[in-house]
Amino acid sequence: MNKSIKASQGGFTLIELIVVIVILGILAATALPKFTNLSGEARLASINAARGSLLSTSAMIHGKVLVSPTAMTGGNVTVEGVVVPMDTTGSQYPTASAKLAEAAGLGAADYTIYTKDSPAGTGVPSISGANQFALVPNSLVGTTAATTCYVLYTAALGANTAPTATLVGTGTTAATAASCQ
Repeated sequence: MNKSIKASQGGFTLIELIVVIVILGILAATALPKFTNLSGEARLASINAARGSLLSTSAMIHGKVLVSPTAMTGGNVTVEGVVVPMDTTGSQYPTASAKLAEAAGLGAADYTIYTKDSPAGTGVPSISGANQFALVPNSLVGTTAATTCYVLYTAALGANTAPTATLVGTGTTAATAASCQ
């Protein structure tokens, strides 16, 4: 009944366990700041992709009208089942409407569209022209970050100009991961 523990048996000592826990704590503390900024970077990547989608869709619609002028009927072009209003004064590009965003695959599940006529309030971007709209990620709607992290689409203003889509941040700078937090 008298069983003794052999000297060769053993496990980790309390000191060794404490050292391992301290080392893991130090590693976690140095790695944590790297992962805290990922949401801003993800939103920035998202609005950058939305910007590209708007410009690509606009260019494809413009090309469709140039190749086949009959594609535009009644001032509209149908793309992916979406009737997109067109500028009929010369540019032959889509107007700044929610239908362009819908044709680009940027739905209400992911983005909110604001126009010049949108009611002012917290988190509503400032839009100055009737030929513009702002595309804000839904995760930012109603926050002050919505005014520093969005895409501003401006329709073509003349026969020889193309529309623009700008990543808007703070002041005169483009949106950054920090402004999209």
